[in-house]
Amino acid sequence: MAEEKAQKFLVYGKTGWIAGKLGVILTEQGCDWQLSNCRMENRESVAAELDEVKPTHVLCAAGVTGRPNVDWCEDNKHTTIRANVIGALTLMDLCMLRGIHLTNFSTGCIFEYDAEHPIGGKVFTEDDNGNFDGSFYSKSKGLVEQLIRYYPNVLQLRVRMPISDDLHPRNFITKITKYERVVNIPNSMTILTDLLPASISMAKRSLTGIYNFTNPGAISHNEILDLFAKYVRPGFTYKNFTEEEQDKILKARRSNNELDASKLVAACPEIKHIKEAIIGVMERMAVIENSK
Repeated sequence: MAEEKAQKFLVYGKTGWIAGKLGVILTEQGCDWQLSNCRMENRESVAAELDEVKPTHVLCAAGVTGRPNVDWCEDNKHTTIRANVIGALTLMDLCMLRGIHLTNFSTGCIFEYDAEHPIGGKVFTEDDNGNFDGSFYSKSKGLVEQLIRYYPNVLQLRVRMPISDDLHPRNFITKITKYERVVNIPNSMTILTDLLPASISMAKRSLTGIYNFTNPGAISHNEILDLFAKYVRPGFTYKNFTEEEQDKILKARRSNNELDASKLVAACPEIKHIKEAIIGVMERMAVIENSK
């Protein structure tokens, strides 16, 4: 029997939040890995790096989300296209030509509740095409996902409103605690402590296709902030406003939806329901905050 090729990971998103967390997990697991030094839209550089590093697996957590938020993409459309469309497709294409498995961390913010998928009703599956293009960021991601379906080497992970155990600026909890007002809408969300290790397991197994990469179920902004006040910051208060009122102060609308996570749970049964998993987040966050 031929000896199985040792796995080697190349991670894109050198300065990114999720890429950094992936690197920590890969190191803890004793994996052979390194960060990419290329910009994905530079085809020649990416090709040369792939040929030099010879990874068996690529993890792509690169792309443009905007600073401080996705409204930035409305004023920087060409930069957004280069990173989120040209760069993503270039990397996928070069990996396919070399037989390299690619895990692409993308977004589930390409859907919004509608008449067929109302709040508390039918949820979106991996077979559904995006129905939300209210922001240029979401539009760019939705367009790419239409083409990803034709790449047999790609594992496409739809991340939503990612949550970590600390109050990192990119953490969804951090963001909503700093807002003057929040909408109160249930959403699917991605608890990184649970799901990032699962993503590496899926990559190692060379799973492919699209997965809604969220904890099962949905949770509202108010539920999260109430738990934040209970576990992390007693006395914390917040105010609500409507989605229509929110739209008036933003350049781009925001996506709200619930995704069906049953396919993901079938592949990774250890993933907990969002309302159970969020308690663990708050308990760990409280420990971190109280240690400062």
